[in-house]
Amino acid sequence: KRDIIRIRLGKHAHGDTIQPITTLNPPGETRGGFFIFKRTHPMGLDPHQLREFVIRPSLQRLDLWSKAAEELIVGTGIQESGLRHLHQIGSGPALGLWQMEPKTHTDIWENFLHFRTKLSLKVLGPYTKPDHTRLVWDLAYSCSMCRIHYLRCPESLPPAGDIEGQANFWKKHYNTPLGAGTPGQYIDNWQRSIGK
Repeated sequence: KRDIIRIRLGKHAHGDTIQPITTLNPPGETRGGFFIFKRTHPMGLDPHQLREFVIRPSLQRLDLWSKAAEELIVGTGIQESGLRHLHQIGSGPALGLWQMEPKTHTDIWENFLHFRTKLSLKVLGPYTKPDHTRLVWDLAYSCSMCRIHYLRCPESLPPAGDIEGQANFWKKHYNTPLGAGTPGQYIDNWQRSIGK
């Protein structure tokens, strides 16, 4: 169902990207009156606040922060969930803003974090054992697991500011060649959410 709203010409709903459909101006009038708009990008979390209050402190707590890592993590969240979906749309199993599947979560713990006690304790925080349901309700944990996923990659992260490189890195190592996403979609979503 489309979300149709009426907005006085020249005023905007905060945070919405809106597109005029038709005018309700009286015949012959080109200024004033009303337009009918549709929201073209449903609202989610503010990506700038997510970076400042979740991603950056989470990565710093892991001693894995860099500007490049921060950009890649926020870009991954934007691409995977639009920063609004906590469960994969449809019947898929992916969870959280970063849309990690439970089997990926288990693999990271069993084959990587299990052998890195200091890092695993930082990821766990106040909890004693991993739990994939935290991917949904614990933003810091979900963000940390996304960062660990990229930490396992044999290649270095693309540099900060290289959004095209980050898009390709996401495609290769996160979405994988089997996934439906494309680097072009990643770049478009980044530009809509963050800007150039």
